[in-house]
Amino acid sequence: MKSSSDQRHLTLGLMVHPDRPVLDSVQVIIRFAHRTGAAVIARECDAERVGPDVVTVPDEEFVDVVDGVISLGGDGTMLGAMRLVVGRRVPVLGVNHGHLGFLIEVAPSELEPALERMAEGRYTLEPHSCLEADDVTAFNDIVVTAAEPLSSLTLDLEVNGLRHGYYRGDAVIACTPTGSTAYNYAAGGPVISPSAPAFALTPVAPMSGISRPVILGKDDHVVLRNPSGDVPMLFSVDGTSADPLQPGAELSVRLRTDAVDIVRFDADTHLQRNRVKLSLLDLPLRPDQLVELIPQPLREQAERLRQTFPQDPR
Repeated sequence: MKSSSDQRHLTLGLMVHPDRPVLDSVQVIIRFAHRTGAAVIARECDAERVGPDVVTVPDEEFVDVVDGVISLGGDGTMLGAMRLVVGRRVPVLGVNHGHLGFLIEVAPSELEPALERMAEGRYTLEPHSCLEADDVTAFNDIVVTAAEPLSSLTLDLEVNGLRHGYYRGDAVIACTPTGSTAYNYAAGGPVISPSAPAFALTPVAPMSGISRPVILGKDDHVVLRNPSGDVPMLFSVDGTSADPLQPGAELSVRLRTDAVDIVRFDADTHLQRNRVKLSLLDLPLRPDQLVELIPQPLREQAERLRQTFPQDPR
């Protein structure tokens, strides 16, 4: 997003959660836009959730005209916004109306000052890679599973045109550095630094064949092939079901680096908070260190409560 002198030419696009209330945040954004001369639009499918003050446009027009996207929801909404603008280098700002919010730095109470910081150019852009598999894009992961519940799959692996054996187990996860802290992490896979141009393949509950995670580079081309003659497999993209992987069909997977830029204000604090959420800290933190990870508005609220209800000295 541009500096304050360019704000009058900005068009901000809103992506909103399908059912969580976000109108308070929408109104904050509208006031900011009126004050700076920016325009605010949303997709036609979100018209009821953003209210009558926001102009709505068809999806294809939305992607073509936005200069920045503000995601109001959780990580799922954020991932949808990222997939929508992949390759356009349109900055995406996340506002957490969800739960954990690994991708999202800004709480709704922090939105107004965040917009002011953006207008002043006091932010950085954090590039994120994605996986491209045939006609789908994943910023977290692609997961292949058996079509029948409680059944195992057999999946052949090919890397850069060479056969590398097969997987047999519950599932196979292909994940980006961003997605390495999701299902991949729960399955015992490696956590990959966001700065690494790499992706991982992790088997879930392997029974035979390849039994350990593998990390691959940005130039590696992976093919996952269904060797069955009659049994389809299922696969999902960022947690959303995709078309089945039919018998004999293959999934061609590559890493695309620098696919989307996410707006960051304090990348170090955001990383520390995510470490706490994942319980990845090597050493316990002192109370004063934990306090530093709490968003400022919550710290102020806690201090007001402490002053209002002082502890009983007994």
